[in-house]
Amino acid sequence: MLRKVLYIDLSKEEIWIEERHDLFEQWMGGTGVGIQLLLEECKPGVDSLSPEAPIILSIGPLNGMFPVATKAVATFKSPLTKELGESYAGGRLHLAMRFAGHEAIVIRGRSNQPSYISINDADVKIKDATSVWGIDAQTVGMILRERETGVGRRSIIRIGPAGENLVRFAGVVVDTYRHFGRLGLGASFGSKNLKAMVISGTEHVDIPDPKRYREVYNKIYRETVQTDAMEKYHDIGTSVNINVLNWLKGLPTKNFQSSSFPEAEKISGEMFADNYLFRRLSCAGCPIGCIHIASLKSPFSKHHEFEVRKVSYDYEPIYSLGSNLGVSSAEGVLELIDTCERLGLDVMSAGVVMSWATEAYEHDLITPQDTMGIPLQWSNVKSYRNVLENIAKISNEFYATLGQGVEYASTKYGGQDFAMALGGNEVSGYHTGPASIVGQMVGVRHSHLDNAGYSIDQKAAKKQLDLEQIVDEIIMEDNYRGIFNSLVGCLFARNVYTEENIILALSAVGLEKTSEQLNDLGVKIFQDKYRFKTREGFNISNQRIPKRFYETVSTLGKIDPEIIKEMLMIYKKKRGWP
Repeated sequence: MLRKVLYIDLSKEEIWIEERHDLFEQWMGGTGVGIQLLLEECKPGVDSLSPEAPIILSIGPLNGMFPVATKAVATFKSPLTKELGESYAGGRLHLAMRFAGHEAIVIRGRSNQPSYISINDADVKIKDATSVWGIDAQTVGMILRERETGVGRRSIIRIGPAGENLVRFAGVVVDTYRHFGRLGLGASFGSKNLKAMVISGTEHVDIPDPKRYREVYNKIYRETVQTDAMEKYHDIGTSVNINVLNWLKGLPTKNFQSSSFPEAEKISGEMFADNYLFRRLSCAGCPIGCIHIASLKSPFSKHHEFEVRKVSYDYEPIYSLGSNLGVSSAEGVLELIDTCERLGLDVMSAGVVMSWATEAYEHDLITPQDTMGIPLQWSNVKSYRNVLENIAKISNEFYATLGQGVEYASTKYGGQDFAMALGGNEVSGYHTGPASIVGQMVGVRHSHLDNAGYSIDQKAAKKQLDLEQIVDEIIMEDNYRGIFNSLVGCLFARNVYTEENIILALSAVGLEKTSEQLNDLGVKIFQDKYRFKTREGFNISNQRIPKRFYETVSTLGKIDPEIIKEMLMIYKKKRGWP
């Protein structure tokens, strides 16, 4: 299997391919290769929105080869946190890159005009996107579907107005219903005048031992579809957690002022499934169908004429644009998700920013003059929709400030005690206990998807765990996910891809790895990510923890600040950090 990296220099309009077999042999692919390429390409201290800041897309050895190995990873310098940016997306992108023969793509420079990149196998072109600049992300996808070839093996990724206007938490829409959401990749695209990428291919992959491959494939497939390991993701999906976390007092509500929402049932996964679910979709190569699509019916005239929009939903958008804003109607949540989709905004950051702004408005830190007369009130869907539009358009200084994230906005307007960010990234939808807080602080993305701290809290609610055991669990997950995200698998399948199955799958495609080698690789990937983070100014000892975390009851009760300090000390000692 050739290990190719496609290099695209937008400034010089130069395109070339390099074989990097040793790179992939050592780091497998995905996030392991991504961080190595970022360390190679990104000079220390470079402005995250400058032409010198690269974008790397990468896949792993199992993509297109095994069930639920369906993600691609983007590695970049985050415009939001000014350090490591790492985001994952499903859809068809991983498969399109595999068929095109490129296991990684490095994008340098800045185009002189709005452009998009067209990749069809080794045929790579930089094309004019002036006519679609300023158009919403969903419409651009429809236009490029008509213009570009490769139906069935094609992926279209694109930004909306928020990315064009360099909103620091703008995302990239992938194949309509998937996203590179977190940490501002959309702004990185916009800074390069890059509106979209269309990737397709016709290449195939040689298997060293087809019989052995089929045996391993069938084993993993059976465990995927014939056990309960992934059943919940097909049925109701992650939105089932709305009711569960509400019962556990772990559902952030009205900017974490509460950990339960009295009207949670109205926006629960069960409510969506019973009344709004239109269909389920899968990422390419996945048999589960975890992408839940709702039908949103909106009137556009008084004569009973309606527009029907298809909107994907799961737990995090429902938390951030639902309970965290006090929105108690499924239609209201879907309207806000759809607005973020069109504008190209990360739903999690958008919801957290607006919840902080609502509370700041209540405390008179923000005035009607700042908001251009828009009343910031809990549950006011119309106002929140207008706020999202103004953030994406950067309508005035206030909305430009919101577009730089809640960490920056709170330093300017005040209200840091309830500005819910960790490591500069707007927090995820869990107030379960100390492991969730520490997990997001120390994770390389400052995300619950680094180490599932929320899940460790829930374990601690059932079985007594001391602080050292909790920290050990966080470290173990951080290391494991470095391996798994180098494959690149969907984290929903982490219970399917045990260490044994990972070793079998790698062997079936010609990569022999031992348990010890995998564990060592997980640690090295984590360390190299932190090497980039600290090089760019991150210091775990200087991180702000919002006071609100200590004021609101969590699943494990009130959190003592001293517990967080002690856990961080234990963590640093175990990692060998000063």
